[in-house]
Amino acid sequence: MPVTVAAGGSPVSAPSVPSTPSVPSESPLDAERAHLAASRAALRAMREDAEALDISDVAATWVSAEVLRRDVETRIKALADLAGTPLFFGRLDYHHALDAEGETGTRFYIGRRHVHDASGDPMVIDWRAPVSRPFYRASRQDPQGIALRRRFGYDGGELTAYEDEHLSDPDADDSGAGELLRREIERPRVGPMRDIVATIQPEQDEIVRGPVAVTVCVQGAPGTGKTAVGLHRVAFLLYAHRERLARTGTLVIGPNRSFLRYIEQVLPALGELEVKQATVDELVADGVEIRGTDPAETARLKGDARMAELLRRAVRSGVRLPEEGVVVPRGTRLGGASRSLRAWGSVPAHELAEIVRELLERDIRYGAAREALPQRIAHAVLVQMERAGEAPDDRVQAAVARSAPVKAAVKAALPPVDPHKLVLRLLSDPGFLAEQAEGLLTAEEQRLLLWERPVRSVRSAPWSAADAVLIDEARDLVERTPSLGHVVLDEAQDLSPMQYRAVGRRCSTGSATVLGDLAQGTTPWATASWAEALTHLGKPEAAVVELTRGFRVPRQVISYASRLLPAIAPGLAEATSVREAAGSLRLRHVPDAAGLDAAVLDACREALDREGSVGLIAADARVPELAEALAAAGLDHLSPGMETGERTRLTLVPASLAKGLEYDHVVLDEPAAVVAGEPDARTGLRRLYVALTRAVSGLTVLHSAPLPAPLAGGTTAGTTAGTTAG
Repeated sequence: MPVTVAAGGSPVSAPSVPSTPSVPSESPLDAERAHLAASRAALRAMREDAEALDISDVAATWVSAEVLRRDVETRIKALADLAGTPLFFGRLDYHHALDAEGETGTRFYIGRRHVHDASGDPMVIDWRAPVSRPFYRASRQDPQGIALRRRFGYDGGELTAYEDEHLSDPDADDSGAGELLRREIERPRVGPMRDIVATIQPEQDEIVRGPVAVTVCVQGAPGTGKTAVGLHRVAFLLYAHRERLARTGTLVIGPNRSFLRYIEQVLPALGELEVKQATVDELVADGVEIRGTDPAETARLKGDARMAELLRRAVRSGVRLPEEGVVVPRGTRLGGASRSLRAWGSVPAHELAEIVRELLERDIRYGAAREALPQRIAHAVLVQMERAGEAPDDRVQAAVARSAPVKAAVKAALPPVDPHKLVLRLLSDPGFLAEQAEGLLTAEEQRLLLWERPVRSVRSAPWSAADAVLIDEARDLVERTPSLGHVVLDEAQDLSPMQYRAVGRRCSTGSATVLGDLAQGTTPWATASWAEALTHLGKPEAAVVELTRGFRVPRQVISYASRLLPAIAPGLAEATSVREAAGSLRLRHVPDAAGLDAAVLDACREALDREGSVGLIAADARVPELAEALAAAGLDHLSPGMETGERTRLTLVPASLAKGLEYDHVVLDEPAAVVAGEPDARTGLRRLYVALTRAVSGLTVLHSAPLPAPLAGGTTAGTTAGTTAG
């Protein structure tokens, strides 16, 4: 039995379980449109109710009033009806009425947020609610009590079609099912990244709805939706554990600002407005002005896990076990002179040294040890006083702990440590570095770490991004870094061990969603294995889930790009794709290198003749020349992360910023130049792999130089190969 109904007269098919029409002659599609209109009206009423709230006399204090006001403002923003965004995208008809999980009834419309009518009855169910789970997981083999699953097609905000699956009817012919799903996946990608809430697949949904306390690592091939899965997991966890995560906080970490601008609208579209976003560099750059860069070898060394031990030694390098005891006098002022009448008590050197040793062996933070030491000394003094028959109270202990002799003893044994000054000394004092690095770093490695010129102060130091991570580690050794409830770490394969440690500190008592693809590691210190990375993150018990079924990149394109896998990530399985797109891959050789720019411009014009966004990806060194060529040809273009529109749909993308982005059509300029722009061949081929897998509908590769060896030889099914003259 056919399943899909479209607007415009003759249906593609007719459903056997139609919506109950409000008017006898009303078509099922009209009934669904009426429900959409009623739901939008209900949402407007919910927002108007929130706007009308009078909180002036509710709160007892100014602080509570301010908190309540912000909560109401957030509620109003969350109830916005986003133009062009469908309010619901699916419907579930259960066999039997539900009366559990806070919901009752047999029919539920699934959408991005909950909407109820004036009586409080639900008109749209949040996609994260338990009752919505079968929309993503039910199948013919496991219908989960569902009689009908209906998907809706939209043009902007207008409902135009629907598609039914009769999961519990063995005689139903759902051969046409999936057309709307495919159409939604292939919808042109103009502007920032969209949510995938209407198209989440069962294997993705398992990750999204995982327990809040569990850290998961998603190894995802290009186009498998790993970034979207991570963002939707945050949205789900905030729904299921809102009070807990509101206290502890959530954070999304991306590789660069262009990437974060690209994804920043996903969570607001799902109703989540308070999730913070940052890059690793921003995360650790507290009080550090980055003005220097490191050679690849030096950066790799600074990111090595051994640097954590080097810093631990350096932090404790000033510790001196006391050789003299401490005497705490009771002082009074007589005749203008301060005289010691008698001592509160004294702590001998051996006892003082034992206290210091005990604190250090507990491996607590250095700053915590410095805070605990005066209290421990004061406690020892009070014990002596009690033995002498006195009855000191907490005020006496506090006075002893604050006394000058105790302060002097603490400073001598555990001198204060400034993380910035400590790292500066390591990078500028050969003797100090050699002392701390003994048995840990070779002489050559120590030479790599040292700055070429002396540095006078923290402010004038040529700090690099890797130095900021070292300072962050040192800061944590002194004072514990606060932990968030959940962190999403995207493009994780590019992090160094020290960067993993920096992220791990931010979720030491919480959980994380780690997203990445080992084949796309393009830093000199790129992750070798997820087991190693998760150990550095402090989450060695985390499960690694592999996504290999792609939805974004056409099969012809991913198959072509996968020729690189044996050279860049031999242990990874080749990705597959559910999408066929004949002619989606075009290879064009330009015999004359002087004509390459003209050929690229022609390819961009061809791509702009089609619907959707266009990305021109090129080696970083080629970008200025191509920008001039585009301007001379009158082709407006944007930078990565900027929102495209009807007038400007072309983005010029340096290969170094392409990771995580996607475009309907990609024009790739000179693959050999992309490879040559990296410090080594493997990193260059990985950068090329990233560039090849950014296309959703079509990829055109133009080259004058020979293609890299793994790509050379033959074409892929659906490939158009040809020669373009200059």
